Amino acid sequence: MSSQPKAVSTGEFWPPETSSRQGIWSIRDDLQVPSSPYFPAYARERGPPPMVQERFHSVISQLFQQRIVRCGGPVDDDMANIIVAQLLYLDAVDPHKDIVMYVNSPGGSVTAGMAIFDTIRHIRPDVSTVCVGLAASMGAFLLSAGTKGKRYSLPNSRMMIHQPLGGGQGTRTELEILVTEMMHHRAILSGYLSYHTGQSFDKITRDTELDFWMSPEDAMEYGLIDGVIMNPLDALQPLASTADSNA
Repeated sequence: MSSQPKAVSTGEFWPPETSSRQGIWSIRDDLQVPSSPYFPAYARERGPPPMVQERFHSVISQLFQQRIVRCGGPVDDDMANIIVAQLLYLDAVDPHKDIVMYVNSPGGSVTAGMAIFDTIRHIRPDVSTVCVGLAASMGAFLLSAGTKGKRYSLPNSRMMIHQPLGGGQGTRTELEILVTEMMHHRAILSGYLSYHTGQSFDKITRDTELDFWMSPEDAMEYGLIDGVIMNPLDALQPLASTADSNA
């Protein structure tokens, strides 16, 4: 396992994020199925039909048994809670085998994304990241947070980084507090992007002023990823090589 440190500590404290939607990740008939990117909308009422339910369970379970985690859809509290639980479980099962996380996300909540990011740094296995389709905003940040040397993209994916977005309403004082918080997030994210990509903090700040789009080749030159998987059939190569080395 790589001895490269996964991130630098800034010595700052981030309060834990709480979610009001405490869905249970399960497909049992007697348990609630949360409405999230992982489940169809009709699951709110009665859960997916048996055939769909069985197939979904089979696919996700088989991938998970192979230590494959999917970061698909908007990054929110539900996604973060699921991925954090998966990462912690795989760490407990075998702290020496790599985990592969496939990213296809337009981004989303900064605090939810940081929960996933901090867990990646917290667990012992290396985490290989693979962009499939789109990794934008927080999705691109999580893609870059994989273990250096093990961050990949499929050939037709797109990646985009930018400064945090937000809005709100309230008194002038309340808006000033909101702006201060957004500036805090921007500084933290830019600092980590600088570390993960090797670009200077000032360059990251300039590039993220507006949407900064990259092809896989551009992203590799930028330092966001380490390689492009030109043959889609080789998409599991990071996992296969890891399994061989740990056998």
